[in-house]
Amino acid sequence: MKLLILHNRYRLAGGEDRVVQAEKRLLEANGHNVVLLEEDNHRIGNIWDTLVAAGGAIYSFAAKKRVQAEIDRFRPDIVHVHNFFPLFSPSVYDACYRAGVPVVQTLHNYRLACPKAIPLRDGKVCEDCIGKLIPLPGVVHGCYRNSRLQSLVVATMTTLHKLRGTWHKKVDAYIALSQFQKQKMIQAGLPAEKIHIKPHFVFPLNTLGLDNQGQEYLLFVGRLSEEKGIFFLIDTYIQHKMSMPLKIVGDGPLRQALEQKVKQAGYDNLIEFLGFKDESTVMKLMRNAKLLLFPSIWYEGFPSTIAEAFAAGLPVVVSKLGSMKEIVEDKVTGLHFELGNTQDFADKINWAINHPEILEAMGKNTRLVYESKYSSAGNYKELMAIYKNAIAKRMSEN
Repeated sequence: MKLLILHNRYRLAGGEDRVVQAEKRLLEANGHNVVLLEEDNHRIGNIWDTLVAAGGAIYSFAAKKRVQAEIDRFRPDIVHVHNFFPLFSPSVYDACYRAGVPVVQTLHNYRLACPKAIPLRDGKVCEDCIGKLIPLPGVVHGCYRNSRLQSLVVATMTTLHKLRGTWHKKVDAYIALSQFQKQKMIQAGLPAEKIHIKPHFVFPLNTLGLDNQGQEYLLFVGRLSEEKGIFFLIDTYIQHKMSMPLKIVGDGPLRQALEQKVKQAGYDNLIEFLGFKDESTVMKLMRNAKLLLFPSIWYEGFPSTIAEAFAAGLPVVVSKLGSMKEIVEDKVTGLHFELGNTQDFADKINWAINHPEILEAMGKNTRLVYESKYSSAGNYKELMAIYKNAIAKRMSEN
């Protein structure tokens, strides 16, 4: 099968970019011919570039022409769109539709339901725009990049393409990352019959047997930004005088403020900021940690970090919110805590540490769940079934 993948990279690489590369590698390993066509937000430089990108986010004729040319050259059997915003734009669907090539779209976030793509405002979950033809609340509050003008651009893009029927007619299959996300996107207006559920996967690594030489620690892996609940984690650790070392892997806009807070509280000897680490190093750290702490305060799509923890046999502590509650089974593969409740969060962590037999059993369970749900072999079968369904649907309509 010949596959054309479209992806708009963000300025700061994250889980979405890793998923694109992993799926490309998976497809190529199974003998498919894959072309990855990318845009990069680093290309948006000065104010003029920003203005041009804003207009192009609604409909980019240049991107449409570029994709048309690649389709003519490569003749793909299917086009898989991961992220079209902002430089590709929904115009790429028109290029595929005109060429009669089926389209699969992965829903990495909630962009088609929320201008910010993350249903979160003022530190709390917000659904004010979900299901509305015009996501006006997101514009009024300037949810995208704290700008009403830029939020208006996103709102115009989603509304225009609802009215044009782009989301219903020109995408043959959507990939939601959890049942929870699927239901939210149906609520947002996407056709239920086109939404398939396929979580992310993790390739098995050869680093899982490394020993930690007796060190015990808690682990956080993720972007250091508001939606990941990282300030809540630090507050919990300090307020409840936790004593087990905490390693924090990742980078982001809050890192400096977090490091300063930890130092001022006198906890810099226990809380260690490791910065960005490659996949192999992250898996080693996970294999040797007691718990992965995942205090995200928004719904999430499907955090690859949790799949990685399961692959490493590491139990996860999550809030009872969105897809996290669905992915992590309480007292089976990890623990749930009440969102915003530092006491409950601390209690759950301490309970796990003080029940090593149960913690060990949960670790074994996570590995079993990984093998049954999040392995590369199983994910490949699910992905191919979605592709074949999309191709059959397009052929029946032509």
